Amino acid sequence: MHRMTILILFLIVALTWGTTWLAMRIAAETIPPVFATGMRFLFAAPFLICIAWFRRTPLLFPSGQRLFQFGICIFYFAVPFSLMIYGETYVSSGLAAIIFANMPVAVLVASVIFLNEKTNLMQIIGLAVAIVALVCILLSEIKTGTEAHWRGIIALVSAVIIHSVIYVQCKKRSCTVSVITFNALPCFLAGLILSAIGWLFEKPLISDFSVYSVLATLYLGAFAGVFGILCYFALQQKASAFQASLVFLFFPLIAVSLENCIYGYTISTQSMLFSILLAAGMYLTLSSQRRICGKTKTDLLITDKK
Repeated sequence: MHRMTILILFLIVALTWGTTWLAMRIAAETIPPVFATGMRFLFAAPFLICIAWFRRTPLLFPSGQRLFQFGICIFYFAVPFSLMIYGETYVSSGLAAIIFANMPVAVLVASVIFLNEKTNLMQIIGLAVAIVALVCILLSEIKTGTEAHWRGIIALVSAVIIHSVIYVQCKKRSCTVSVITFNALPCFLAGLILSAIGWLFEKPLISDFSVYSVLATLYLGAFAGVFGILCYFALQQKASAFQASLVFLFFPLIAVSLENCIYGYTISTQSMLFSILLAAGMYLTLSSQRRICGKTKTDLLITDKK
C-alpha cells in the first residue's frame, strides 16, 4: 500500500509538472506574460490562504526571516515565473521543460558555491555530462529555430539559476517553515505586484483573452499551484529524496509528448538523443548525492519542511 501511494503521488506530480509547460504556452497565446503570471498567483493564493486558515498554519515567516520572505516573493515567485512564461513565447514548451529539469544540477552547483557542500567523483561526472548534454541540446535547437530562441533560452536558464540560489539560501538560513507558509503569502503578494506591473506596462486587453488562455492560467494557479505543490510535498514525506527527485527525469517526456500531440511539434532527433545523455548525467548526480530535492515547477516547488 505504501509503495502504491508513492507511485500514485509520483505519477500525479509528473503529470502536473509535465502539463504545466503546455499550459503556460496556451496562457501566453493571448495574455501578456507578466500579467498572466500575476493572474496565476492570484488564482492560487486564495486556496493556499484558506488551507493555512483551516490548518492554523502561520502566513508569516518567523521573526527575523520576514525580510527574506519578501525576497522569496520577488526572487522565487515574481521574477523566475515571469521569466518562464516569457521564455515560452520564444521556445517550445518541451524544450522549456528540458531546461527546467536541470534544477537538481543547478541546486548542486549552488550548494557547492554557497554552502561549500562536498562533492564526490560521481557527482562531478554526472554534473559534467548533464551540462554538456544540455549545451548540445540548446545548440541543436538554435540551429533548427530562430535567433529569437536565445531570448527564451536565456530567460529560462536565468529562472533555473534564480530558483536554485533561493533554494540554497533557504538551506543556508535554516528556513524550516511549512510548505503552505512558504507559498501562501509570497504567492499572493507576487500576484498583486505582477498584475499591477502587467496592467501598467503590458496594457492587456481583457477582450482579447481567449477562453483557453484563461482556463490555462486558472489551471496553473488553482491546480498546479496548489494541488501539485501539496502532492510533491506528500511525495517527499513518503519517499526518499532520491525517489522524489526522479520526477525531474520524467516530466520533460510528458511535456514533449503533449506538445507533439497537440501542436505537432517536437524537438529534433539529435536533441532527443542528447536528452538521453542529459537524463543519464542527472541520474548520476541524483543517485550519488541522495540529498538534493527540487520544484518545480514549475509549478514551485521547493520548500523546507517542518
